[in-house]
Amino acid sequence: LRAYVGPRLKGRRSAQNSRGVASKALHAWACALRDLGSPLPQWREKPTPQLPPLVSEYCKYRRLHNGVSDGTLIRDIETARGFLLQLRSRTKPVERTTLNDVDAFVRNLSTRLAKRTVADTCSSLRAFLRFLHITGKLSADLAGAVIAPRYRIDEHPPRALPWGDVQRILHSISRSKAPGKRDFAIILLLATYGLGAAEVLALQLNDLDWQAGILRARRPKTNVPIELPLLPAVAKALAAYLRQERPPTRSIKHVFLRKNMPYEPMTSAAIRHRIRHYARLAGISAKIIGAHAFRHSHAARQVDAGANIKIVSDILGHRSSSSTSIYVRVALRRLQTVALPVPR
Repeated sequence: LRAYVGPRLKGRRSAQNSRGVASKALHAWACALRDLGSPLPQWREKPTPQLPPLVSEYCKYRRLHNGVSDGTLIRDIETARGFLLQLRSRTKPVERTTLNDVDAFVRNLSTRLAKRTVADTCSSLRAFLRFLHITGKLSADLAGAVIAPRYRIDEHPPRALPWGDVQRILHSISRSKAPGKRDFAIILLLATYGLGAAEVLALQLNDLDWQAGILRARRPKTNVPIELPLLPAVAKALAAYLRQERPPTRSIKHVFLRKNMPYEPMTSAAIRHRIRHYARLAGISAKIIGAHAFRHSHAARQVDAGANIKIVSDILGHRSSSSTSIYVRVALRRLQTVALPVPR
């Protein structure tokens, strides 16, 4: 693409914008050929840089023995590479790693990252140090010596929207023109089931069992499949989108696609952008709003309604009910705002 577009844009003042337009046009043309049954030869991308042998071995270990998710593995790789890079800058082999090296790494993280991010990275660092010890690459087990900053889960309460604001956002979506039906269905799924953006984006056509009235999803962190009742309002919104608005492509099985060519699955960034757009239309001025705001709102609403905390925890896919208990505090804060004064 660069070889084709580059020479034709040479000397143009707005070459960068023109390159983007040309890239989109050529990509759309390739998608059209694919849908018509004459796909272009598979593009061979440059091979991604290989991981260092030690990090590659660590990845295999984490997958085999710990069964970590892809998201956790990405963080583990970044942590391991960062720690090894620090050792290299100190001209230290792995087998001579000391507690001072560990403390220096954590201190460096604390100067540039948020407390919660540092705590998560420390968890990955413990896993890496434990791996080094178990596999005999490090004589001492330094995992227990990693001191992370104290972080209470309720230090930053979830940004749950009042349910009235959720309804206002849904009402602000015009379903008379694209992509209104798609966006309405997405936000309704987020608010109704407490799903995350990744779970909604991963939905495929065969996950919708219309006859049984079941919606199948998969938790991205644990890869655990779940089945949810396909509620009438959600089924109606999905059917309207699939029949009237979804691009007529057979090669992509994902439910939610881009409105314009090339027809591809939507991204989390696109969902976040659409949610902020409708929040502005609804006159909601929350500091930070995205797909997780609807997940938090769903959980807080269930707690407000008196749902069992274990049931809410299962719906959200939390491994521990302690992760869900924070929503009880959110509900209590709301109750305090409408509390009657104590009579004297």
